[in-house]
Formats: sequence, structure tokens, C-alpha cells
Amino acid sequence: MPNEPLIRWSWVTGHIGEIGAALGQHVELTVIAMAVGLAISFALALFAHRYRRAQAPITWVAGVIYTIPSLALFVLLIPVTGLSTTTSEIGLVGYTLLILIRNILAGLAGVPADVLEAADAMGLTRPQRLLRVELPIALPVIMAGIRIATVTTIGLVTVTALIGQGGLGQLMLSGFISLFPTQIYVGALLSVALAVIADAMLLLVQRLLTPWTRRVGRA
Repeated sequence: MPNEPLIRWSWVTGHIGEIGAALGQHVELTVIAMAVGLAISFALALFAHRYRRAQAPITWVAGVIYTIPSLALFVLLIPVTGLSTTTSEIGLVGYTLLILIRNILAGLAGVPADVLEAADAMGLTRPQRLLRVELPIALPVIMAGIRIATVTTIGLVTVTALIGQGGLGQLMLSGFISLFPTQIYVGALLSVALAVIADAMLLLVQRLLTPWTRRVGRA
């Protein structure tokens, strides 16, 4: 419609429930994907950190998954898991792995050798050294990976609208089908806002968990 406004606010106020449900589904899909992806990535990265020969094959498999176009991956999963949340989550989790594994490994590899030697000299066991020394030092790099993966996942969730699980993407898809710009712009703007807010919250968490990085920056 040539005279259709970009956003019809009367529709927005009349569909707050629908918009809220779409936003809630978007957040839910993102949180589940990040939680599962982070758990898998930590396990694989710690294994690869302990057994260095495993790094290449693990990152290679994660890289192969990451290079598969998102829509193609979802379509490949449909015959197995159907048009379901499981299909969405398998794809979304798969795309977090490469980013998270690389950053976890990079953070752990960046721990200075003299720090590790000092930890060993103090009699710390390997698990103690990991929890008390390596992970705290690696945390800024790990958090950077979590932030990137979270923002990426928020964007990819919109694609899952094509299999009926898209959260805010479903609003945009409905708007395209009905040629109703309001739904398109509401879905797009809320997706961008969600990504910005999530990144800002994770940055705040990072600063709270790593106060020493601010002191170093001021020194």
C-alpha cells in the first residue's frame, strides 16, 4: 500500500500481547541455545586444552557446522526432528560452538607460563589451577566470545521463523506475507534492541566479574 505508514501505532497498542509473546519466544530460544552451546563448548574446549591433538579436529567440526547456511541446516534437520523447537535449537546451538570454543581456547592459551608455574609451585592440583587461576585470567576473552555468540544467535533466531519458531522473526515474516510494514519494522527494531541490550548486560557482567581489568586500564 503506497500510503501505508512505516509503523501503525494503533496496531502496536492493540497487539501488545502478540508482540510480547514473540519477544518472549525470541529470548527463550536465545537463552536455551546459549546455555546448551556454552556447556558443550566448555566441555570440548577443556578437553582440547588438556589434549592438544584434539584441538584441530574439534575446531574443524565446529567450523564445518558454522559454514552451513542457516536455512539449509534447518531444512536438513526437519526430516529428523520436524518443525519443532528442537530443530531450531540444534541449529542455533551448532552455530555457537565455533565462536565459543575458539574464545575459550584462546583465553586459556593466553595465561602466562610463569603464572602457571607459580600455581604449580603453590601445590595446586590441575582442577584447582583451572578454577582459581586459568579461568579467571581467561574470563575477559571468554566473555567476549559469549557476547559475540549471543548477538549472533539473536539474529539467527529470526531465520527460524521459516520453520514456525522465529519469535520476532515470525512478526517480520507475517508482515512480508501480508505486505504490512508495521509488523516488519516492529520485529526488526525489537530484534536490534534485544541484541544491543543483551550485549550491554553481558558487558556489565564481564566488568563485574573482572574488576582487575579496569584497574589495569587506568594504570
